[in-house]
Amino acid sequence: MESTHISYPYPCHTSPTISNEQFVPNHLFMHVVSGTMTLYDGNKEYTIVSGDYCFVKRNHLIKYTKKGPVGGQFKTVSVFFSQDFLKSFSREYNFTADEAVGNDSIIRLAPDPLLQNYVQSIGPYQKLTGKEHEDFLLLKDKEIALLLVKLNPDLKNVLFDFNDPGKIDLEAFMNSNYKFNVSMNRFSYLTGRSLTTFKRDFEKIFNTSPGRWLLEKRLQEAHFLIEKKGRHASDVYLELGFEDLSHFSFAFKKMYGISPNQLKK
Repeated sequence: MESTHISYPYPCHTSPTISNEQFVPNHLFMHVVSGTMTLYDGNKEYTIVSGDYCFVKRNHLIKYTKKGPVGGQFKTVSVFFSQDFLKSFSREYNFTADEAVGNDSIIRLAPDPLLQNYVQSIGPYQKLTGKEHEDFLLLKDKEIALLLVKLNPDLKNVLFDFNDPGKIDLEAFMNSNYKFNVSMNRFSYLTGRSLTTFKRDFEKIFNTSPGRWLLEKRLQEAHFLIEKKGRHASDVYLELGFEDLSHFSFAFKKMYGISPNQLKK
């Protein structure tokens, strides 16, 4: 039996932080209890504040920052829907997707008493243990899935679409998403290609390897942000897909002959 994961609340974040996980593999229902979350999907920025409900679609690249209220903690109720759970749910309740949906990665949900009652009911179930805990949370998983379809009927075309991403324009996708720190396997999957086909198509389009292109593209953007926008290296390296400031500084100096700090001066 596979159940979804529910977290309540997130760990405290009193200042904005950027998550290292930038690929969303499973659909997510989220209610912000306190604080603010800003999400960016490569094309659009979304701000979710205390009291908001939203649905995040799987197979999207997302960067986000979380900030607690003044003197308080950032808290949310989150439900992740695994594909195994949704396939089982689809068979049990005879739900299927019957048409394509838009490309927005995040769908805002209108407040509703049923959603409010649901998020308020989750807390006590977290205190249960063992199989009892799993059984009750599975029922709560089914409850929120039924509520989402009832309150937003179009969501059935999202929840019960089990297809992998189709082949898309690789050049446009990479130019929009090069800042995301994910593996080549993720990039190839999201463009509807095997890793081998992704690398072959990439080199035909860009005349270089994906790894080299990503490094140079990110460093070019860093150069622009530091020189023209007055940003600091410590502020931009995570934003541009680098995991380590020292590695970013080393690569920058190797490409431009000066360190990021020297450029800023």
